[in-house]
Amino acid sequence: MFFRFSAPPPAPTVRLEQATLVLRVIRSDRARRYLLRLDEDGAARLVIPRRGSQAEAMRFLERSRSWLERRYRQWLTRQTARAPWKDGSILLFRGEPVTLHVSNDLFGAVITFADQTLRAVALAADYRAEIQAHLRALAEQELPMRTHQLAREYGIEIRRVLIRAQKTRWGSCSATGTISLNWRLIHAPPFVQDYLIIHELMHRRQMNHSARYWSLVATAFPRWQEAEAWLKKTRIEMLGSGTSVAA
Repeated sequence: MFFRFSAPPPAPTVRLEQATLVLRVIRSDRARRYLLRLDEDGAARLVIPRRGSQAEAMRFLERSRSWLERRYRQWLTRQTARAPWKDGSILLFRGEPVTLHVSNDLFGAVITFADQTLRAVALAADYRAEIQAHLRALAEQELPMRTHQLAREYGIEIRRVLIRAQKTRWGSCSATGTISLNWRLIHAPPFVQDYLIIHELMHRRQMNHSARYWSLVATAFPRWQEAEAWLKKTRIEMLGSGTSVAA
């Protein structure tokens, strides 16, 4: 007697710009609306309410594609952020992906990437702490200098420049003239760094985000929309909130 085994049908997928995701389509008697979310393993989950239809679910998925694109980029960034930084890891530095190279000598580990070299006193499986300390030191050296330079160029008075580790902001400007910048800007291209600095400097002339303020920004930095697009696309470990979208 011969038994014939047929392969299971392929799982449905949804195609994004950067990847093709597994699509889990689930009917729920408890759901009141169509719901789309990105699971922890990177698969998309599409929930159909009890009286919903497959066709309408697919239309909802299509309408939510831009949301899913953003969530996938955030998920991918988070996965990268969790991975150890070691020999062969890819790091974003001044807007360019660079490869970490780690070698050993009698004094510990030598870490190089792009034009940077630093040392770690002990061998480790993850050099994230040492590399981030180095990057923050670079930011503390370079960003205040560039901020004062641009302030002079635009005739804007500032009190001081602080380099911080904000969780949700790239920078801020106080009413007293203190500019605060996130050290993670060292990951961004120079033109994006300049945009964020000018963004805060223009608050010295207009302490809001009114049309007049954005007119000042556009005049001072015509590439502001390009810089904003880069920031929204890249995120750099500063992830937005929200895990699902419904209709």
